[in-house]
Amino acid sequence: MTVQDAFQIIGENRPGRWLVTCDHASNRVPDWVAGGTLGIAAEDMARHIAWDVGAAGLTRALATALDSPAILSNFSRLVIDPNRGEDDPTLVMKLYDGTIIPANRHIDSAGITERLDRLYRPYHAAYAELAARRADTVIVAIHSFTPCLKGRPPRPWHIGVLHSHLDSRFSLPLIARLRAETDLCVGDNEPYSGHLPGDAIDRHALATGRHNTLIELRNDLIATDQQQHDWAARLAPILSEVLSDL
Repeated sequence: MTVQDAFQIIGENRPGRWLVTCDHASNRVPDWVAGGTLGIAAEDMARHIAWDVGAAGLTRALATALDSPAILSNFSRLVIDPNRGEDDPTLVMKLYDGTIIPANRHIDSAGITERLDRLYRPYHAAYAELAARRADTVIVAIHSFTPCLKGRPPRPWHIGVLHSHLDSRFSLPLIARLRAETDLCVGDNEPYSGHLPGDAIDRHALATGRHNTLIELRNDLIATDQQQHDWAARLAPILSEVLSDL
């Protein structure tokens, strides 16, 4: 395992074709960012606004099952969001799902640039290097979503597959295969839209023509180690089957 301030890499030398990624793996705030705190309560740092709950464990287990490497962010999405373009207005969030982020409210361009240089850009440089290790890399991005946002109706999906209209070669067959599992409610670009210019898939898959998909699991379904391993064991053969059929 390689661990740096911006990222963790697991299984760098595994031979598999896949690259499993987790952009929102951690709720860590580096000590050089506002003294290691964003000024919000611990319970807020533990919920989905700060990271994708359960996604890191699922990413590790899935990468193992696929015998492929994984890269995981090592900083909270509230510090800076690696799944946004550098010019995206939500790159550094000041308000998220009802919570004001005090350390971000008055951040200036110099403060954002420091976070870009020390966290965001090193993460993406390592991501690009891993993706380029094989000409036929397939990127699987793992995320999770909360069952219900404040003031919104409950979300019914167990799993969502997000994809861009620019390249749905892998995702559409994956959606069809998952919907063949009769116990699953599967979202097609739910609960989010599947494409933001400059996001991680845009940078590392769409721009290079790599097969890709983004999987969102409802976070109450991957809250424990056992659930994470069970989902990895379920998803790995499905992903491999879809790829072999392409």
